[in-house]
Amino acid sequence: MPPSHPLVFLIDVDNTLLDNDGIQQDLKDHLEHAYGRLARDRYWKILEDLFAELGYRDYLGALQRYRAEHPREVELLAMSSFLINYPFADRLFPEALKVLKRLGRLGPTVVFSDGDVVFQPHKVECAGLADAVDGRVLIYIHKEEALDDVERRFSAEHYVLVDDKLRILAAVKKFWGDRVTTVFVRQGAYAHDPKIAGTFPAADLTIERVADLVDYDLPQPWLASRVLPFGVESTP
Repeated sequence: MPPSHPLVFLIDVDNTLLDNDGIQQDLKDHLEHAYGRLARDRYWKILEDLFAELGYRDYLGALQRYRAEHPREVELLAMSSFLINYPFADRLFPEALKVLKRLGRLGPTVVFSDGDVVFQPHKVECAGLADAVDGRVLIYIHKEEALDDVERRFSAEHYVLVDDKLRILAAVKKFWGDRVTTVFVRQGAYAHDPKIAGTFPAADLTIERVADLVDYDLPQPWLASRVLPFGVESTP
């Protein structure tokens, strides 16, 4: 069957639309203030171990494991409240919602993320991102391995993927080839890590902040590299 849409935008969440580094720092500060530096460091070690095991950060899962190690520290219950009640909308990058609105005029815009089954959807909803894309939210364990499902749900002649991780952009480019325009948003720790930048091929386009897309003319993204605004780079 022919594609349902000529163009679909897939937009990442953490460090693309949402300042996840800032959220993590707030969490670290809260842990140290409420429970001490040793508790903060142990929780973060569990979180990183889970990341290596699962491929995404399971904040609530890490808390559960930490609690299993300290079953009588009932004060940990307040930690879950901090996570659930965190003001995620305050951590949206400038113009993030405006970007989604603007791209939505050009084609269906989909929040495209990976993460756990509880906290990540909660974060997306509380930040206002789900409403901004009319509920078009896809969250996978490993999103780069679910592109066939993306096509099933949002079939398109062409895709535009906006993400802060070159690893993801490279994997999607390998799968879809010329059917996707990859946009690298140089925000967050991973995006500025020179070791990571040297490991993967460059994206089709590079921007310094997601707000650059507000004024970026993308009526035909596969031709976008020919006309670039200030602050946007194309791969030669």
